[in-house]
Amino acid sequence: MKRVIFAVICSTALWFNTSAAETLDSILESPHRVVSSERDRYRHPLDTLSFFDVRPNMSVVEIWPGAAGWYTEILAPYLRADGKFYAAHFNADSSSNFYRDSLKRFEEKLHASPSLYDRVTITTFNPPAYIDIAPEGSVDRVLTFRNVHNWYMRGGGDERVLAAFRAFHKALKPGGLLGVVEHRLPSDRPAEDMEASGYMLEHYIVQMAERAGFKLLESSDINANPADTTDHPKGVWTLPPTLRLGEQDKEKYLAVGESDRMTLKFIKDDLP
Repeated sequence: MKRVIFAVICSTALWFNTSAAETLDSILESPHRVVSSERDRYRHPLDTLSFFDVRPNMSVVEIWPGAAGWYTEILAPYLRADGKFYAAHFNADSSSNFYRDSLKRFEEKLHASPSLYDRVTITTFNPPAYIDIAPEGSVDRVLTFRNVHNWYMRGGGDERVLAAFRAFHKALKPGGLLGVVEHRLPSDRPAEDMEASGYMLEHYIVQMAERAGFKLLESSDINANPADTTDHPKGVWTLPPTLRLGEQDKEKYLAVGESDRMTLKFIKDDLP
């Protein structure tokens, strides 16, 4: 019976309700995204959210949306009427000025446009200390975009990454999905290159997710970029949107575009 149920859930990867796609399309073309939509050609939000089978009546957590809330601009209005949206953000009492400032700017963004963001619930996430991103077993989807390297770097390593994935597993309903988009390090590069580059090995992320209780359902090259060699002087931040080298070789890196990225879909596989 479990295999039958699992097969049915897997089949949802091939289905995405037409009205849901139309709703997403409408949001992607909305005036509040005039600036952020310039990155759609790199981040493919319609294809990505369709791949993760995010529907407007679902309960969804976005992990670390940052100050600008690029995906929040899409998810919050998409889920506003019939779903539930959690933004698992930084700790307001963090010792990091960057974390505190990012959260403050995100909150100001929400307050400035209540017609879009008045139903957003902000929770605190900073593994391993703060991991309660939503009530246990309550959400349909957990989505994290370009964040795993942040938990791994600066000494975080396996412990912090595993704590993050376990938090996602705890929040999801049985059969719920975890969507991961992350900068991709070529498989022939050593693990040591993950420490400072911002790029992560795909097999490493799969291993950490599996240790937390997930099963990989499917991977996609929706957000792949073959032009990205991944060996830049300032790591992934050499590329847009950061362009850490400033004017040095700016046109070269603009031509490359944003990073090569893996897109992975996992299931909380503990159905009865």
